[in-house]
Amino acid sequence: MKNQNQKLNKRRDFLKSLCFLFPSLLGVGVFFILPFGVVVYYSLIDGPATRNFVFLENFVKLFQNSAFRLAAKNTLSFSLMAVPLAVVLAVALALMLEARIPMKSEFRTFFLSPMMVPVASVVLIWQVVFNYNGTFNELLLLFGRDKIDWLQSDYAQIVVLLLFLWKNLGYNMILFMAGLANIPKELLEVADVEGASEAYKFFSIKLRYLSPTVLFVTILSLINSFKVFREVYLLAGSYPYDPLYTLQHFMNNTFGSMDYQKLSAAAVIMAIVMVVIIALLFKAEDWFGKDVEG
Repeated sequence: MKNQNQKLNKRRDFLKSLCFLFPSLLGVGVFFILPFGVVVYYSLIDGPATRNFVFLENFVKLFQNSAFRLAAKNTLSFSLMAVPLAVVLAVALALMLEARIPMKSEFRTFFLSPMMVPVASVVLIWQVVFNYNGTFNELLLLFGRDKIDWLQSDYAQIVVLLLFLWKNLGYNMILFMAGLANIPKELLEVADVEGASEAYKFFSIKLRYLSPTVLFVTILSLINSFKVFREVYLLAGSYPYDPLYTLQHFMNNTFGSMDYQKLSAAAVIMAIVMVVIIALLFKAEDWFGKDVEG
């Protein structure tokens, strides 16, 4: 009788939980799962009008498309540069602000200010600085160097990388500062008593306790690196110089031409790549921080 009552109570609790979760589940289903299912369906047919099932034909055509290959290469190369720098520099800034340094408030304000202004305003600053007749080229002229059309040169991706870092480092830095504040002080005190070096304390204690924060910041930076289209579009338009042409440009232009099957195939591939990368990051964090969780 007691077991039956326990089962009945568990069932009631489960039903109550479902009632509370239902609005959220409905929203996720209607606005995320259902649209993604439609995208997968479009990627497997020859068009919205005829709707003939072609299986992987759209994906084969997509990989044969030179614009898609260029966009995928640029997005990958940018993420490989931007994400590690966004994590490593944010950790360095958090450690620097944890120490006693002069002008700490001004330093913090410099990196937090992009969070308080719209993206268009930040882009406007970059246009003023890196325009052909902008501030940076005027400085080059002072040193006897020729002007550079930064957004139409091989340096274009570096310009966007600097913008990405300045826009995102402040938030990442705050997350790492919060993570550093949660590290048990007793461990650091014991390490000091034992004569441990600063490098040992960082790699053996701080970094291990920061592993969940590193994972979160890495995923966040990865997502933001894939969304850098917004900044590039404001800087250079829909068809920028080749190094700035990203997957978002490809999908946006494909949507404009109403080529839905190509757009859907690109979106599915991008989603699969993101899921695989994030799964590997979770696996790495689980392995690296397993002895800390205990």
